[in-house]
Amino acid sequence: MNEELDLIIATTKEQMQASVAHLEKELLNIRAGKANPVMLSTVTVDYYGTQTPLSQMANINTPDARTLAVQPWEKSLIGEIEKAILVANLGFTPMNNGESVIINIPPLTEERRKELVKLAKQEGENTKVSIRGARKEANQEVKKVDASEDIQKNYEIDIQELTDEFIKTIDQIITNKEKEILTV
Repeated sequence: MNEELDLIIATTKEQMQASVAHLEKELLNIRAGKANPVMLSTVTVDYYGTQTPLSQMANINTPDARTLAVQPWEKSLIGEIEKAILVANLGFTPMNNGESVIINIPPLTEERRKELVKLAKQEGENTKVSIRGARKEANQEVKKVDASEDIQKNYEIDIQELTDEFIKTIDQIITNKEKEILTV
């Protein structure tokens, strides 16, 4: 009987960890004004008729905090890569120096920084909703188990403590991202 309840707790914890992992992945897409190769993760290039992710045909690195350098493995693809970056509509203007594609990341305006903070907070709220959904599901599962009311109550308390722990983690992640975005 307790094994079944322990399994409910373990499954709930896994769901909550997956929600936090998803949040962290989503926050990577919110740029904080610093150059990051992840910024180009959505760019696909027409490679002999096939749409191929840029990361599979070039090295992407950051020579400094405001610059991305894309070094293609085949020099003949520089034009296609430039076109793909423009088509991806990321707000970047690629420059071609014959060897590689250089992208200067424009500094964020104060207004844009505030928008990005709002976006990060919204992602955090969505994750909290997901965590609370997992808590609700777990509590329903605990009520279905044939156990005494005291045991069920204790497991519901454990689930609530787990929920509080993950909500606190989410708040910390969002606070850190907010600082990162607002740091000029």
